[in-house]
Amino acid sequence: MVLKKKKKEIQVDAFFLDHQQLEKLQRFSKAEEQNLASLLLHCAQLNNGIQQIQCIKKIMPLMEKMGQNSACDPMVKACLDILGETYFSLGAKNPLKKVLASSLNGLPERFMTLAVQSFVCCLRDELKTTDVYLYRKVLDNLSSCMEDFSLGRASVKNLFEEVLQFLQKSLLDIQEENRKNHGNHVVQTQLMHDLLIAIKVSMMLVQKLQENIQGSLWKHHESFVWQSMCSLLKSSTNFLMDAALLQTVQTTSGLAVILFSKTMYEPAEELPSLVSDLLLGSIKHTDVPVWFLSNCGTLCTEECPDSVLLFLCHGALAMLEWKNGSMGENGEKLLLDIASVLLSLSSELKESSMAMSLSRILAIWTNSAQAALVSGSPNLKIKLNGNSDIIGKLLEYIYTHWEHPLDAVRHQTKLIFKNLLQIHRTTITGSNEKSDPFFARLIKHLLSLEWHVKGKYASLGCLVECVGTENILRLDRTIPVQILDVMNDQSLAPYASDLLETMFTNHKAHFTLSFQESTWIDQWHDIWVSPLLVILCEGNHDQTTYIIDYYLPKLLKCSPDSLSYMIRILQASADANLGSRSTRGALGALMACLRTARAHGHLELSTMMSSGLVSTECIKQGLVHQHNQVCIDALGLLCETHRSTEIVSMEEMQLIQFFMMYNLNSQSPSVRQQIGSLLRKLFCRIQESSQMLYKLEQNKTKQELLENSTKRHPLGILQQYKDFMSSVCDRLFEVLFPGSSHPTRFSALTILGSVAETFSVPKGQAQVFQLDQEIDSTRVRTLIQCFASTFEEVKVLAFGLLMKLRDVAFNLQDSENLDLLFQAAMDLSTSTKPYDCVTASYLLNFLVHHKGLQHICLGKWLEHNPQMDENTLVSTVEKNTLAVIKLLLVNVEEEIFQAKKSLLQAAASFPMYGRVHCITGALQQLPFNNLTLVAEWKEMVARLILMSYKLSAVVSPVVQSSSPEGLIPMDSDSESAGRLQMILHEIQPQDTNDYFIQAKILKEHCKVESEKLADHRPMDNICTEMRGKERQTCDVTAQMVLVCCWRSMKEVSLLLGTLCKLLPSHATSEPSDGLITVEQVKNIGDYFKHHLLQSRHRGAFELAYAGFVQLTEMLSRCNSESLRKMPVQWLSGVLEEIKSSSTLCATRRSAGIPFYIQALLASEPKKSKTDLLKMTMKELISLAAPLNESPSVIPQVHALNILRALFRDTRLGENIMPYVADGIQVAILGFTSPVWAVRNSSTLLFSALITRIFGVKRGKDENSKKNRMTGREFFSRFPSLYPFLLKQLEVVTNTLNSEVEELKIHPSLFLLLLILGRLYPSPMDGTYSALSMAPFVPFIIRCGHSPVYRSREMSGRALVPFVTVNEVPHTVLSLLEGLPDSTSPCIRQNNIHGTLLQVFHLLQSYLESKQLFSLGFQQGLGDIIACVGTKLWLAKRPNPCLVTRAAYLDVLVMLSTHLGKFQKQGMPLFGFWEEMNRVISDSELMSGIPYSSAVPGLIQYLQSITKLVIEVLLVTAGSDIQSSSSPVAKKIAKPPLSIVHLLHCEFHEVRLLALEAILLWLKQINSKQIAEEGGGVLCLLIDLEGALLTMALKEINLQCFCKVLEILYTMDLRNVLPKTECSIKMNPNELLTWSLNIVDTANSTEVQSIALKFASKLVIHLLQNHQQISEEVLKTWVQLLVYFCGDEQQTEMLLAAAEVLKSITSFLLINEKLILGLSDTLAMWKCVVLLLQNEDLVVRDAAAEVIQVAQSEKKSSKGTEFALRVVNAPMALDLTFGILCELLQQWGEIRAGVPILLEWLLGDSNLKRDSETSALEEDDYLFDKGEVNFWAEKLTHVRQLSKHLLQLISMTHLTLPDHEELNQLSRTALDQAQLVGHLLRVLPPTPEFSKTAEFTRLAIQNERISVCLKILNLLKSDDTCKNENPENY
Repeated sequence: MVLKKKKKEIQVDAFFLDHQQLEKLQRFSKAEEQNLASLLLHCAQLNNGIQQIQCIKKIMPLMEKMGQNSACDPMVKACLDILGETYFSLGAKNPLKKVLASSLNGLPERFMTLAVQSFVCCLRDELKTTDVYLYRKVLDNLSSCMEDFSLGRASVKNLFEEVLQFLQKSLLDIQEENRKNHGNHVVQTQLMHDLLIAIKVSMMLVQKLQENIQGSLWKHHESFVWQSMCSLLKSSTNFLMDAALLQTVQTTSGLAVILFSKTMYEPAEELPSLVSDLLLGSIKHTDVPVWFLSNCGTLCTEECPDSVLLFLCHGALAMLEWKNGSMGENGEKLLLDIASVLLSLSSELKESSMAMSLSRILAIWTNSAQAALVSGSPNLKIKLNGNSDIIGKLLEYIYTHWEHPLDAVRHQTKLIFKNLLQIHRTTITGSNEKSDPFFARLIKHLLSLEWHVKGKYASLGCLVECVGTENILRLDRTIPVQILDVMNDQSLAPYASDLLETMFTNHKAHFTLSFQESTWIDQWHDIWVSPLLVILCEGNHDQTTYIIDYYLPKLLKCSPDSLSYMIRILQASADANLGSRSTRGALGALMACLRTARAHGHLELSTMMSSGLVSTECIKQGLVHQHNQVCIDALGLLCETHRSTEIVSMEEMQLIQFFMMYNLNSQSPSVRQQIGSLLRKLFCRIQESSQMLYKLEQNKTKQELLENSTKRHPLGILQQYKDFMSSVCDRLFEVLFPGSSHPTRFSALTILGSVAETFSVPKGQAQVFQLDQEIDSTRVRTLIQCFASTFEEVKVLAFGLLMKLRDVAFNLQDSENLDLLFQAAMDLSTSTKPYDCVTASYLLNFLVHHKGLQHICLGKWLEHNPQMDENTLVSTVEKNTLAVIKLLLVNVEEEIFQAKKSLLQAAASFPMYGRVHCITGALQQLPFNNLTLVAEWKEMVARLILMSYKLSAVVSPVVQSSSPEGLIPMDSDSESAGRLQMILHEIQPQDTNDYFIQAKILKEHCKVESEKLADHRPMDNICTEMRGKERQTCDVTAQMVLVCCWRSMKEVSLLLGTLCKLLPSHATSEPSDGLITVEQVKNIGDYFKHHLLQSRHRGAFELAYAGFVQLTEMLSRCNSESLRKMPVQWLSGVLEEIKSSSTLCATRRSAGIPFYIQALLASEPKKSKTDLLKMTMKELISLAAPLNESPSVIPQVHALNILRALFRDTRLGENIMPYVADGIQVAILGFTSPVWAVRNSSTLLFSALITRIFGVKRGKDENSKKNRMTGREFFSRFPSLYPFLLKQLEVVTNTLNSEVEELKIHPSLFLLLLILGRLYPSPMDGTYSALSMAPFVPFIIRCGHSPVYRSREMSGRALVPFVTVNEVPHTVLSLLEGLPDSTSPCIRQNNIHGTLLQVFHLLQSYLESKQLFSLGFQQGLGDIIACVGTKLWLAKRPNPCLVTRAAYLDVLVMLSTHLGKFQKQGMPLFGFWEEMNRVISDSELMSGIPYSSAVPGLIQYLQSITKLVIEVLLVTAGSDIQSSSSPVAKKIAKPPLSIVHLLHCEFHEVRLLALEAILLWLKQINSKQIAEEGGGVLCLLIDLEGALLTMALKEINLQCFCKVLEILYTMDLRNVLPKTECSIKMNPNELLTWSLNIVDTANSTEVQSIALKFASKLVIHLLQNHQQISEEVLKTWVQLLVYFCGDEQQTEMLLAAAEVLKSITSFLLINEKLILGLSDTLAMWKCVVLLLQNEDLVVRDAAAEVIQVAQSEKKSSKGTEFALRVVNAPMALDLTFGILCELLQQWGEIRAGVPILLEWLLGDSNLKRDSETSALEEDDYLFDKGEVNFWAEKLTHVRQLSKHLLQLISMTHLTLPDHEELNQLSRTALDQAQLVGHLLRVLPPTPEFSKTAEFTRLAIQNERISVCLKILNLLKSDDTCKNENPENY
């Protein structure tokens, strides 16, 4: 359902007549009948524009009725004069003007002359305007006159020369005025827009009134018109050449130059060659008329700038006539010349705005070319054929720009490609398009590209339209599946879905034409729908989401009938395939399809329900599904409809209520957002359908019809709506209980907010529901308590809701309560907990809206001002805010005074930042443009600014010290005190803080005298103890001092930033009108400058930056020239300071300096020429790459750090791109500096640039294809990097190739390889590109010889992109041949290693490419295998270097892996395997390892040889070798090493690889992957159990031990247990004890987890086979399981426990017999309950699977009734308690079980201890977040458990009058109730704010006790049966 926006009401300003005009009309108007004058008079007296429009429309009919002679009537003349004056006085955008013009267009002929006279008269007056700033109005009027207005045009015609003269003058005047206002951006922008209009009007005049010019134009050059035209042409040329003007002005001037030349030039046929010569710069002065030279001389004589050429091209394309060949051969030549000029410009113009213009103009060129081709010569057709040079170059342009970062460029590129295809089609008309070689080549190229190239999609889409989907599918049938696979990436999903839509729509059209019957639909479904369904059921979360969002609606739109096909297939498996937490399953897919179908109007929900497409139970299962998105889709199915007035049915309302029981506590923000937005749609539907029902109710006849039909009665439905909304609100307020989690609160408040918004309709309209009627004082208090949440978004939502309900809220609060709240807010504003002041701010912002605030609260604090009360004009909010700010200010001033004496005291007792935060908060909700008490506010602002400076002076020395994090003036020994003095001396404080002069400790009774340090005494504690006025001791830590200081700085910055906004921004207002003066703003600017350049603490300068940005944005817009120039002055000042290598902070990435410069540059207007940026970048780049060695490197470090910040700043956007190439050069050169600081900053800059060029890295894969681009695109965007990188590579490789074996490391090699490794070759690399990638290849190969291991690795990776797939075999062979033989005299292992890494990476990419199984591929592979064989000595003992041996083995392992796959394709490679066996036989694994592990490369070598052994074992165990009769095969079939041999190896790395292989094979066998392949792997696993058991006992390496246990756990115990006796001399029970012992004693969670799983599997196995297990062992096992479920355990252990619980569910937890006894079984159920409340979603979902097993068993045992199975944790918890109550009945253990459950209900908390520890915690930690578990809600589980217990008691009529345990429980509960009551009473007045954690805990315990006591009373009484329905509880 699309939410319709309310239609915007059109604003029409009414016109008014002056006194004279009104008098004139009154003279002529007649009272008795309506004549023209009286109509006009009536119209002028209306003050509503819309009514005036109606009135004006009556004028023409009235004039038509007037007689023939009325033209002489003076009344008509007077009226026409007034109409003319009115027309010219109206604004251009006023609808009245258009209405008047269209009315006058129908003026009867007889009045025409009169009307023209009137209009000419008015226009003449207009043209006399001399004020430049009023020209715009005249220009707008001229423009309106010439647009579809016959009277206006006639007037302009009459005054043609005057108009021309005015235009000529206006152009010159505006240009001059613009020059005078240089630097005033606001005025200049306005003037340039006026200039633009003037040029457009001049062009309009020439175009619309051609005949006027033609008459007198070329007769004599002395005529006035000719002179004016020359002047216009000259001005246009000047504007075109003036780069200081806006680009739009230059572009339009380009159009004007060509238009005026075309109008004036004779003979017209010569014009195209003149334009050609202009563009090519080959103009001969003799051939050009003198007038052209004198007016456009600059174009002919000078070298034209690139931008001017571009605009001229645009002018020629737009202004010349390209259709029907009117320009002949010259025109065709011009067309081709324009193309070549544009293409040459494309490599020059890199600035974003130019790049956009160029792409747009190229698209226009393709349109012109299409037009020209239609009637063009055969020669033109050849020149524009797809195979021609120009089209080739255009394709180059397309491939380079189709992934351009600018949207507009990408869009134009697509258009150009589309038009090119059309151009080619036009050139080959008559021949068969589908078999055209040009199209075929394009398709082949495009399909060979990777799918991550975005340009591929749009281009393929265009091609599909040309050649049809069928032709593309013939090449590759899997394309639809490939594209669907791409859709798990959101950045590609929209492109992919558009291409799919184009393809399937085209395919459907093709089928419909080709086949008469509808037999084709199945084929179409197979291709486009079936793959979709598979992915929807089994695909990952992202992929399915994007497919549903982007693809599904398009598919259904194209073929609505496919819906029934999809539903049919999904329904068949929905019950069996319910999905899981990671997949949607058929049920989820069904929900998604139905949701989409309903939202797009293909199906109604009632139809779905009635026709059995979906059942209520099915939707219920969807609504509480474990997979978030299935829940959302099920909810979407209920909430989204095609019609916004569709009535909501009862079923829908009940299902929504069910949904809200279990889904509000979602930890995922996106899910919460979707729930909120879907429910808002539902509420809108209720609102809109209720309005419709009210109308029906009023309309009786319709209502009677309705009553007769079977539909529901409107009033009945409205009542249901009301009840439903009321119950929704009850539920939402209910979940705001004490201790509810942040997600729950967020969801509830968001939904309540949308209820308040949706149902707030203007008064007088019947309203189905109103939220304020549901509000009572408890609910208001609940909302106010939400302010205490530590999450600010909850405060924001609660505040927003209270503001909507403020009238009701204040009426429900008594004054005493408000007073307490105000008191709490004041206390919180000075709390040491940073988040308390935020709470205070929201409380105060809420309270200032109360009318009586002054009397109730403020009276006690401030002396009252009675005058204020009398002033009724002042709004409550303004009055209260002023008073509150005054109060806060008085307090903070006092506190600053105290802090000057002792900052420690302030940090510990009254950190001042809270007060300032509250002041800023209060200011931000004031309507500044509408204040009454201006004088008071001016004074207040001055005081606030002064206070800010004072506070800053107190705290800034700490944040400006060189180590603010540890600075605390309290070090006790003289040495550290001396060090402190040094820091303090370094920062030279500017205030009177005595502790800065002498480090001291504040301690009462501290009178130890000492000569050196009178104030010191030795202390052990690192905190300073202090006693405040109240004599309470509090510890001050360095953290407290720092937090106090940097947060104070932050708040001061934000306050000053807010105050800056008070400066009036309108050009009209005087600066004195503002609440803040220009002088104050300047001072604030200097303050920010000082702190940004001096602060060392990141928090302080980042937030000073936030305030400074507010200031700079305001400066660029303000009208005071001195302020406007400040950014430029500041910028040049700071750049000078950097150059002079001053005292600015050069560490901490230059601290605040980059922020300072960023703020200044980002404030430049977006549309300006960004001169500041250009100037700064120029300076910085020259500083960052100094030409000569300067004595200090600090300026260079600063420059690099600032550049990094600027390249990372998104606001500078594309404007920074032209400097990227220089940045890269600077970074690479900086990397070679001998100074560490420069290298460090260069690295950071380089990293920022890589992100800027290749995009933010989304995944963890370093080598993913996403953040890469083709070499062509990279070098065409940064052309200067091509020669630079090549040169650098050459320098680097020259140092590597020296024959001397010395270690020369070139620092920049790594950076070069990093960049090159991110490029890849494109199959599109054509012959035109001058930027070929080939020259890089030999250099990269030589980089493999680097002595640095990592560089060799990088060169291996970097080579891959530069070698195209078909070149790989050749390159690999040449690399292998370059390896030395064993007899070579000089063997360099570094070179060998580098070469082998390159071979490895090339082969890897080759074997994974799509080109497998082609003939060339097999041939190439054969050659490579042969060549590998010749260098095998490198893998054997003759090669002494283990690292290169390992590298060679890695190549062999990779070949083995892939050849093992080819074996199946019938490529028996017996020779290769025989060689491999020889390599293994020759290895040290066979003969024993003579080295110690310290030998370099040994481990690497052993791992590689082990991998080879495993690969060979796998292949030789395969059926084709085992069953082969050839002697070679028989020889291979007996491998030299067995897997057991590997398990006995002394090196654990070898054992680990072998164990991993065994585990993988086992899992494959278990998942039936291998069944059809015969016994290959099975025979490798025979008789391993004994060896593994022995290994388990002896293994000392943790990883190996873990793997052994995992293998034993995965194996079938029936095979393992028989071997225990003989191999490890243990019986199964001893094995169980051993494994439990491991769980208990192991110190690794991984080992503990797997051991517990193994032990549990043993327990179940033994119990199921009726073998005895001792009670003690079982008890130990249960205790361990309970221990594993503790909240503090690691996730891995919790997941292991969940898996164990799931595995024992059916045998132990829900068995009809109690196998373990009641207490142990319930203990395990308690584990399930605990895990279902764990904070980690993964753990909760794993625990919910226990319920899935239980519910599935229940369903299968009790028949076919529907049971919720795959459910989320809240639902699972509810079901758990339900299942438990049923089980107690089934076991007959109700009497014993209920007391245990009651104990769970009461909880086992020791309240006294808890309150003591919490009080300690609250004081100890500065950032205390209360409870650890942010998800679990104790009261949710209490309420669910009590609901089921009450049901159980009422069903079974249970009473336990004299039950000992119950009596004990009662006593405990009553004691606790008493204690809780006492603890609650001793809390302070507003405990929810001052002692939030303790108050919450007591409130929760209070409810637990009362619920428990309620149930106990029921059980004791005998009349349980009379108990009311427990559901109501």
